Amino acid sequence: MATTSKVIAKKRDRAGKGGARSSRRDGLIPAVIYGDKQPPMMIAVEPKSVEREMHKEGFFNHQLQIEVDGQGFDVLPRDVQVDPVTDKPLHLDFLRIGPESIITVQVPVHFKNEASAPGIKRGGVLNVVLHEITVRTKPATIPEYFEVDLTGLEIGHSIHLSSLNVPEGVRVITRDKNPTVASIAAPTVVRDEAAAKAAEAAAALAAPAPAEGAAAPGAAPAAPGAAPAAGAAPAAGAAPAAGAAAPAAGGAKAPAPAKK
Repeated sequence: MATTSKVIAKKRDRAGKGGARSSRRDGLIPAVIYGDKQPPMMIAVEPKSVEREMHKEGFFNHQLQIEVDGQGFDVLPRDVQVDPVTDKPLHLDFLRIGPESIITVQVPVHFKNEASAPGIKRGGVLNVVLHEITVRTKPATIPEYFEVDLTGLEIGHSIHLSSLNVPEGVRVITRDKNPTVASIAAPTVVRDEAAAKAAEAAAALAAPAPAEGAAAPGAAPAAPGAAPAAGAAPAAGAAPAAGAAAPAAGGAKAPAPAKK
């Protein structure tokens, strides 16, 4: 777990919007500490001491110690309201914790040795499914992050939750028994080419075969004056083939041969 950071604050005399506005006019951030079966405490936090923590990764699973008028309280950040224009914090919620408290937090996932993954070297893409993993544990055993080693992974390989190193005393909360954390997918260009080839093959199988005597799709037309294909009728007005008798004009019969 990361080192506990200290935040400076003082008690607020009034609750509600009036007290919050008064704290902001004094340059402080209104906040509340609640939980651990104790009444909530209204406080005003010194901005610099908490804003530097807010910009760190895993702010909501890092234990803080808030010093209020000389008294320390161990807490976890639970909510931050920010100004939609300036992005400055307007109000903070802190959960008071004890050494035996069991809490639920989101732990980030880190990936290392991408350069040692053959699949990524060949153009594969790291597809991250779980950026954070939900766990339940005591404050002292909250993992700072889970680490995934990508060494030796090829395109098509997947990393599952069971391959992570989960510390003792930490219980992972998940709907699936062994969900996928990340995988190495094929490059987009390769996937598109494979899909195009599959579509062409399917179209070729679905195309009807040409009828007997008909020209194949895409075949060049016959040259002018060429003889028709076997079994095909000559085109209207076309010249007869070489050696064929010309039809009689007007449909008259040809004269009979002379008798010897």
